[in-house]
Amino acid sequence: MEIESRNATARDAAAKAGENLDGTSYMMIRQAGDSGQLYGSVSGRDIAEAVNAEGGKIDRAMVVLDKPIKTLGVHPIKVRLHAEVVLTVNINIARSKDEAERQARGENVITSQFEEDRATDAQSAADMLEGGAGSQENLGRED
Repeated sequence: MEIESRNATARDAAAKAGENLDGTSYMMIRQAGDSGQLYGSVSGRDIAEAVNAEGGKIDRAMVVLDKPIKTLGVHPIKVRLHAEVVLTVNINIARSKDEAERQARGENVITSQFEEDRATDAQSAADMLEGGAGSQENLGRED
Protein backbone atom coordinates (compact mmCIF):
# COMPACT_ATOMS: atom_id res chain seq x y z
CA MET A 1 0.00 0.00 0.00
CA GLU A 2 2.83 2.38 0.86
CA ILE A 3 4.54 1.71 -2.49
CA GLU A 4 1.33 2.47 -4.38
CA SER A 5 0.91 5.69 -2.41
CA ARG A 6 4.51 6.75 -3.14
CA ASN A 7 4.05 5.90 -6.83
CA ALA A 8 0.83 7.91 -7.01
CA THR A 9 2.58 10.89 -5.40
CA ALA A 10 5.50 10.65 -7.84
CA ARG A 11 3.09 10.31 -10.78
CA ASP A 12 1.10 13.35 -9.67
CA ALA A 13 4.28 15.40 -9.22
CA ALA A 14 5.49 14.38 -12.69
CA ALA A 15 2.11 15.20 -14.24
CA LYS A 16 2.13 18.63 -12.59
CA ALA A 17 5.69 19.31 -13.77
CA GLY A 18 4.77 18.13 -17.26
CA GLU A 19 1.82 20.48 -17.64
CA ASN A 20 4.16 23.36 -18.40
CA LEU A 21 6.40 21.33 -20.71
CA ASP A 22 3.91 19.45 -22.88
CA GLY A 23 3.84 20.87 -26.41
CA THR A 24 6.60 23.41 -25.84
CA SER A 25 9.17 24.14 -28.57
CA TYR A 26 12.91 24.61 -28.34
CA MET A 27 15.28 25.95 -30.98
CA MET A 28 18.70 24.48 -31.69
CA ILE A 29 21.11 26.09 -34.15
CA ARG A 30 23.34 23.54 -35.85
CA GLN A 31 25.54 23.41 -38.92
CA ALA A 32 24.19 21.36 -41.81
CA GLY A 33 24.77 20.73 -45.50
CA ASP A 34 22.54 21.92 -48.33
CA SER A 35 20.53 18.68 -48.21
CA GLY A 36 19.58 19.30 -44.58
CA GLN A 37 21.91 16.67 -43.13
CA LEU A 38 23.50 17.83 -39.87
CA TYR A 39 27.28 17.77 -39.63
CA GLY A 40 26.81 16.19 -36.19
CA SER A 41 23.76 14.71 -34.55
CA VAL A 42 21.42 15.81 -31.78
CA SER A 43 21.28 13.42 -28.82
CA GLY A 44 19.09 13.07 -25.77
CA ARG A 45 21.65 15.04 -23.76
CA ASP A 46 21.44 17.95 -26.24
CA ILE A 47 17.65 17.95 -25.99
CA ALA A 48 17.69 17.85 -22.18
CA GLU A 49 20.17 20.77 -22.14
CA ALA A 50 17.95 22.82 -24.50
CA VAL A 51 14.85 22.20 -22.35
CA ASN A 52 16.71 22.96 -19.11
CA ALA A 53 18.22 26.16 -20.56
CA GLU A 54 14.65 27.42 -20.99
CA GLY A 55 13.66 26.59 -17.42
CA GLY A 56 12.51 22.98 -17.79
CA LYS A 57 13.69 20.26 -15.44
CA ILE A 58 14.47 17.00 -17.21
CA ASP A 59 17.51 14.80 -17.49
CA ARG A 60 18.71 13.00 -20.59
CA ALA A 61 17.43 9.61 -19.39
CA MET A 62 13.89 11.01 -19.67
CA VAL A 63 14.28 11.82 -23.37
CA VAL A 64 12.88 8.99 -25.51
CA LEU A 65 15.00 8.97 -28.64
CA ASP A 66 15.25 5.82 -30.78
CA LYS A 67 18.22 7.21 -32.67
CA PRO A 68 20.05 10.54 -32.76
CA ILE A 69 18.51 13.27 -34.94
CA LYS A 70 20.58 13.94 -38.05
CA THR A 71 18.41 16.33 -40.10
CA LEU A 72 17.13 19.89 -39.95
CA GLY A 73 13.46 20.41 -39.17
CA VAL A 74 10.96 20.37 -36.33
CA HIS A 75 11.08 17.05 -34.53
CA PRO A 76 8.47 15.97 -31.93
CA ILE A 77 10.31 14.29 -29.05
CA LYS A 78 8.73 12.19 -26.30
CA VAL A 79 9.84 12.89 -22.73
CA ARG A 80 9.02 10.31 -20.06
CA LEU A 81 8.81 12.10 -16.70
CA HIS A 82 7.39 8.99 -15.01
CA ALA A 83 6.39 5.52 -16.17
CA GLU A 84 2.83 6.79 -16.58
CA VAL A 85 3.58 10.40 -17.61
CA VAL A 86 4.83 10.94 -21.16
CA LEU A 87 4.71 14.30 -22.91
CA THR A 88 5.95 15.72 -26.20
CA VAL A 89 8.27 18.66 -26.83
CA ASN A 90 9.21 20.00 -30.25
CA ILE A 91 12.85 20.49 -31.15
CA ASN A 92 13.34 22.95 -34.02
CA ILE A 93 16.78 22.31 -35.51
CA ALA A 94 17.92 24.94 -38.00
CA ARG A 95 21.04 26.61 -39.38
CA SER A 96 19.96 30.09 -38.24
CA LYS A 97 17.34 31.84 -36.12
CA ASP A 98 15.60 33.05 -39.30
CA GLU A 99 15.50 29.52 -40.68
CA ALA A 100 14.11 28.22 -37.37
CA GLU A 101 11.32 30.82 -37.49
CA ARG A 102 10.46 29.80 -41.07
CA GLN A 103 10.38 26.12 -40.03
CA ALA A 104 8.18 26.94 -37.04
CA ARG A 105 5.64 28.42 -39.49
CA GLY A 106 5.64 25.11 -41.36
CA GLU A 107 7.98 25.97 -44.22
CA ASN A 108 10.31 23.24 -45.47
CA VAL A 109 13.56 25.22 -45.67
CA ILE A 110 15.39 22.51 -47.61
CA THR A 111 12.77 22.50 -50.38
CA SER A 112 12.64 26.32 -50.29
CA GLN A 113 16.41 26.55 -50.61
CA PHE A 114 16.32 24.12 -53.54
CA GLU A 115 13.60 26.18 -55.27
CA GLU A 116 15.50 29.46 -54.67
CA ASP A 117 18.70 27.95 -56.09
CA ARG A 118 16.81 26.59 -59.09
CA ALA A 119 15.18 29.98 -59.77
CA THR A 120 18.58 31.72 -59.51
CA ASP A 121 20.13 29.18 -61.89
CA ALA A 122 17.26 29.62 -64.36
CA GLN A 123 17.62 33.41 -64.20
CA SER A 124 21.38 33.14 -64.78
CA ALA A 125 20.79 30.91 -67.82
CA ALA A 126 18.20 33.36 -69.20
CA ASP A 127 20.63 36.28 -68.72
CA MET A 128 23.31 34.40 -70.64
CA LEU A 129 20.91 33.70 -73.53
CA GLU A 130 19.93 37.39 -73.69
CA GLY A 131 23.48 38.50 -74.39
CA GLY A 132 25.14 38.28 -71.03
CA ALA A 133 28.43 36.46 -70.53
CA GLY A 134 29.66 34.64 -73.60
CA SER A 135 27.53 36.61 -76.04
CA GLN A 136 28.61 36.47 -79.67
CA GLU A 137 27.06 39.84 -80.66
CA ASN A 138 30.01 42.06 -79.92
CA LEU A 139 32.76 39.80 -81.25
CA GLY A 140 34.65 41.11 -84.26
CA ARG A 141 33.10 44.56 -84.13
CA GLU A 142 35.20 47.63 -83.72
CA ASP A 143 33.63 50.87 -82.71
